[in-house]
Amino acid sequence: MTADMEPVGDPFTCTGERAAGQAARRIVRERAAKVVGDAERLDDIELMTAEAVANAVLHGSGLITVDVRTDRRLLRVEVHDEGPGSRDDRGTLRLDHGRGLVVIDALAAEWGLEQSAHGTYLWFTVDVPRM
Repeated sequence: MTADMEPVGDPFTCTGERAAGQAARRIVRERAAKVVGDAERLDDIELMTAEAVANAVLHGSGLITVDVRTDRRLLRVEVHDEGPGSRDDRGTLRLDHGRGLVVIDALAAEWGLEQSAHGTYLWFTVDVPRM
């Protein structure tokens, strides 16, 4: 799916610091505003980005890379961290400690999560209303 999508700016990398997470939300919102004209939809995108980046900070490690792409029908935000997913006491991968993925599930058109020893990759899409 991303092969048919054009980047909206270059992917950017941030650390797990609070200021970096705030910057990620702001950058994604600014980029999304280039193709999404609805302020409420932009609020949703910013919220989902905050939740995705928070998951990367809490459960991942290393640098966090964020990418925004579009095919003018959908906007896709991708968040990747360099660490393996967190495991619970039984060794089962934990997806979320809070409500982050519940929020993304409620607001996104589609979303997915892939975890491996090399990192965690979380993405979501939203429909782009005609401007």
